[in-house]
Amino acid sequence: MSEKIIKKVIKKIKIQKINGGKASPAPPIGPILGSSGVNIMEFCKQYNSLTQDKIGEICPVIIYVYEDKSFSFLIKKPPISIQLLNVIKKEKGSKESNRSKIGKISLNEIKIIAKNKMEDFNCFSMKSAISMVSGTARSMGIEIYN
Repeated sequence: MSEKIIKKVIKKIKIQKINGGKASPAPPIGPILGSSGVNIMEFCKQYNSLTQDKIGEICPVIIYVYEDKSFSFLIKKPPISIQLLNVIKKEKGSKESNRSKIGKISLNEIKIIAKNKMEDFNCFSMKSAISMVSGTARSMGIEIYN
C-alpha cells in the first residue's frame, strides 16, 4: 500500500500568451518562473512535448509551484477570443464593437467553440457556455446569425 505524498503549493502562476510547442526561457516565461525558483528549462521541455501538436496556437497554462521548488502544470484551451478570430480569419477585434462589425459567425460555430472550451468555463450548462461565447463575440464586433 503506497501513501500519496501531498506537497504544499506555495505559488500558482498563470501565463496566458504562450505558444504551443514554442516555450523558451525568454520573457515572459523565464523571468516569471525564475523568480519562483522553478527549473525553467525543465518546464519548457515538458510544455513543448505536451503541446507539440498545437504549434502556433496559444495554449494558456497554470503552473503550481511546490515548497521543494518542483512544479506541475495544467494546459488550458486557447482563449475564446483567439478561437473566434480564427473562425472568421481576422487578426483582432473591432475597436468600436457597437458600430463597426468585423465579421459574422454562425450559432453552430459558437456551439462548437463552447463545447471545446466547456472544461475551462466556470459554468455547468451548455446554454451558459454558449451565452459566454456569444457575449465575447458581440464585444469583439462579430455578428451572430442562425
